[in-house]
Formats: sequence, structure tokens, C-alpha cells
Amino acid sequence: MNSPMFLSLYDPYVVQTLQSVCGHPVTVQTTQGSIRGILRNVMPDHIVIENSGVPFFVRTQQIVWVFPSH
Repeated sequence: MNSPMFLSLYDPYVVQTLQSVCGHPVTVQTTQGSIRGILRNVMPDHIVIENSGVPFFVRTQQIVWVFPSH
């Protein structure tokens, strides 16, 4: 009996780069648009950006580019 497996691909270089700016303001361009805020958390499959006190969860596979904001 085979059980289903979850497989998620991620780019460790993207995760490492995002971790280096965690806690700082960033602008993230996704396939659906851009979001600006404080990068609060970085996980292999998603990031959390806080904008006006509201957390936004973004899948790392949907990120096109990241720009450290001021």
C-alpha cells in the first residue's frame, strides 16, 4: 500500500538570500503583482511579509524578484 508523498521544490539560494534581509523592508514582485513590507519570516516554501500590521504569505515559487526597500 503506497501512501501519498508531498514534494516541494525550492531554490536554496533564494531562501538564503531572503534570510539575509529578514526583519528589513523589502519589495517582492510575484507572478500576481508586488507587495512591500517588512520581511518577517522565511521558510523553504513561503515567506511572510507584514504590511500595515497584516501578514501576507507568499509562496517562494511565485517570487520573481526581491528588492530591499528603505
